Amino acid sequence: MLYLFEDFALDTGTRELRRSGRLLSIEPKVFDLIAHLVANRERVIAKDALIAGVWSGRVVSDSALTTCINAARAVLSDSGESQRLIKTLPRKGLRFVGVVRSEERPGSEPSPGVSAPRLPDKPSIAVLPFVNLSGDSDQDYFTDGIVEEIITGLCRMGWLFVIARNSSFTYRGRAVDVKQVGRELGVRYVLEGSLRKAETRIRISVQLIDASTGAHLSAERFDGTLDDVFDLQDKVTASVVGAIAPTRARRDCASQA
Repeated sequence: MLYLFEDFALDTGTRELRRSGRLLSIEPKVFDLIAHLVANRERVIAKDALIAGVWSGRVVSDSALTTCINAARAVLSDSGESQRLIKTLPRKGLRFVGVVRSEERPGSEPSPGVSAPRLPDKPSIAVLPFVNLSGDSDQDYFTDGIVEEIITGLCRMGWLFVIARNSSFTYRGRAVDVKQVGRELGVRYVLEGSLRKAETRIRISVQLIDASTGAHLSAERFDGTLDDVFDLQDKVTASVVGAIAPTRARRDCASQA
């Protein structure tokens, strides 16, 4: 794909960035970062989503991320002050705000981390915001709290890569294509759910989906009371882990064969 903006031409097939026809020197990760932002320019990219897309979920320090962003701005003659092309939205993430025209290049392949980030080396999951079915918007905070606790519980599994809340919650209120979510966040699994609260009764329904195929791996319902809320959260976490663990075990066996 060829992306044209201002006097720049970014070619993801040849992995070249040119300005007024002159080839620019650029480090591979800086190229990947710019390409990822340009390809996803219609939305704000949160920190964790950026790391998942460009570094495939590997651990990246804040200083290393900042250095890469500054290098991307420098090669585009942008800066943190002007933010002409790469805009920082405080506590939200980054977005490419330049006017872009794209052209298909016959035979060209997307560069790593542009629109289809590689999956991490271990099982990976994104927990999307649950739908509040209580009919009371004041219960949204309660629903979000349940999801945050489930994310925290999954994070305790050292073998499982979990996308942070700030990234997965960018899909709030949107009709999502699970396969697209998997591609954008670089995850294998997506957990969707809903919560209904009536007085002291709670019902949590969840669906675990394989984002690579769109197939449902499990669908469960958990009923309880407000007094049981912590147990319900733990049960949801355990059900997700129980559904993913066999896949992990098969992969480990295959790697040892």
